[in-house]
Amino acid sequence: MTDTTPGWLSTDELSSARARMPILYVEAVPVRVDDSGEVVSIGVLLRIGAEGRISRTLVSGRVMHHERVRDALLRHLEKDLGPVALPRIPASLQPFTVAEYFPTAGITAFHDPRQHAVSLAYVVPVTGDCRPRQDALDLVWITPQEAASQALQSEMPGGHGVLLKQALAHVGHTY
Repeated sequence: MTDTTPGWLSTDELSSARARMPILYVEAVPVRVDDSGEVVSIGVLLRIGAEGRISRTLVSGRVMHHERVRDALLRHLEKDLGPVALPRIPASLQPFTVAEYFPTAGITAFHDPRQHAVSLAYVVPVTGDCRPRQDALDLVWITPQEAASQALQSEMPGGHGVLLKQALAHVGHTY
């Protein structure tokens, strides 16, 4: 993995950059697949947000300066799912969608009050033991039907419910 610490921004520098330019993110929808490659369950994280509210979300995080997208994706999967999640990153890093988050609500389905961000989103099969870490409280495996429910999607802030629905469609689950 690339050592990215020397080139990264301080808190003040990050705030300044967020106010001036889009920030690149990666997002991952962790899935379990059966022997034929069909998605049988989706991993959704439970987190406490900055305002103290509990919500459901996906694996997500910034790409650091001088860091490959593949390395950022692996870093965030390990950070959120644990070191033995055993994600299977595809050889070709073609995202299933590109999500644009704006600090102004309503421009797109994606909203981040902190910044304008562009996110590359991936569906990532994981085969190992997932144990949430860092700021993730829990990881729940749900069926594709449960993931498509309006009740679950309403618990996902900032457009992550929309992103989850797009991921489901990408893997052939439309409801």
